[in-house]
This record gives sequence, structure tokens and C-alpha cells, in this order.
Amino acid sequence: MMADYESIVCVKPEVFVYRIPPRPSNRGYRAADWKLDAPDYTGRMKIVAKGKNCVIKIEDKNSGELFAQAPVDAYPGVAVESVTDSSRYFVIRVQDDSGRSAFIGMGFGDRGDSFDFNVALQDHFKWVRKSEQIEKEGTTDTGPKLDLGFKEGQTITINIGKKKSGSKAKPSAGAGGFLPPPPGGKIPTLTPPPGGAAAPPQQPQTATDLDPFASSSASNTSSTGGDWGDFAGAGSGNNNQSGSSWVQF
Repeated sequence: MMADYESIVCVKPEVFVYRIPPRPSNRGYRAADWKLDAPDYTGRMKIVAKGKNCVIKIEDKNSGELFAQAPVDAYPGVAVESVTDSSRYFVIRVQDDSGRSAFIGMGFGDRGDSFDFNVALQDHFKWVRKSEQIEKEGTTDTGPKLDLGFKEGQTITINIGKKKSGSKAKPSAGAGGFLPPPPGGKIPTLTPPPGGAAAPPQQPQTATDLDPFASSSASNTSSTGGDWGDFAGAGSGNNNQSGSSWVQF
């Protein structure tokens, strides 16, 4: 367990100390019964905390020599008590090393200093109560605790961005936003609209359909009997008209 360290939670450079008469009644102490204009001691005040313990120390302003100290076990309580007629004055119970105790009056010249003194004590004991509550809850919690640690030899496997085997890439959309047909599939035929007739199937195109000159060549060849049929026909016609000229020549 970590050892407690000492910390100073409040320091005021000037504090007034008074010898006070015994408590007059159960109503509490009154600062008006003291000689406020003639304090018995003027020094420096510190509140020192060490763990849950808290001590008010009154020291010499120059040398730091201890004048008196008041252990505080609770606030508000017997160790520190406010007077009934002012917010700047308190009655504290001081103790010496032998354990003897006495009550003295203590006051501040500024109201803000007394406010800081109050807040410092309240914050310390608020922390003490919270710490005791946490310790109490820790001792009463005897149920099983969830162990999330790895056992000896235990490992885990994490797959990050690994592609499954046998998976195929998703086909991307083609032109017009339509997906291409699956491999080996047939292109679906278009269904005619209701009440209309289906378009007749188209015949495969031949060489004649693709070449416009093939039709004229085929007709010339069939009519003349050959590629030179035109010249033969012309010669035969001329021979019939002028046969005698060819004989005379």
C-alpha cells in the first residue's frame, strides 16, 4: 500500500489568537466576550493533511516555530467550533505532545480568509467520507469477478481484409446500366407487348446481301454464259450483218 504523504491544504499569513473565558452557557461562544482589539498572539495558520488525519498549526510568521496545533477528527465537531456572533472567529481545541488540551479563540482579519478556512476543512472531510465508503463497498463485494485476461498459451486469430477462397468478383454494370449475361447463358428474347404480333425471325445474311456488286455480276454471268459473253455476242451480231465483208477480206 502506498504511504500517505503530507500536504498543506490551506495557508493564511495572519491569524489572531485569544485566551477565552469558559463557555457561559449551552448557547455557544461569543466573540464579543473576547478582547478583539488586543489579541494574545499573532501568527500564521496552516492546515496540514496526511491521509485521513488533519491538523491546524499556528506558527511564528518569521521563524516558523510552532506555537500550537489542533488535531481535527471531524468538521463540524468539538475540535473546531464557530462562534455565534461572527463568521470570522472560531474556537479550536489545541493539544500538546503529552495529550493535554485547551480551548483558544482564533480569528481572521478578512472574511475571505475565514471562508477559505471553512472550505478547506469541508473538502478534506468530504474526501475522507468518500474514501471510507469506497473501502466499505470493496470489502462487502465478495461475488465472483469476471476474468478477461488471457490464460497461459491462449491465442486469438483476427482476419483483417482477407478474401474468401472461391469467391468471384462481382460483374460491373455495362453501358446503359445493365449487367452482362452470365457465362454460358442465353440472351433472353424480347416479349412482345400485349395485343401485338411477334416480329418474324431474321434470316441469316448471305454474301449477296453483304456485297452490292455480287448481284450484278451474277446476272451478267448467267445471261451470257461467261465473263466474255458480252464480247462474243457483239461479234456474232456483227458477223451476221456483214458476213460478205469478212469473206472478201
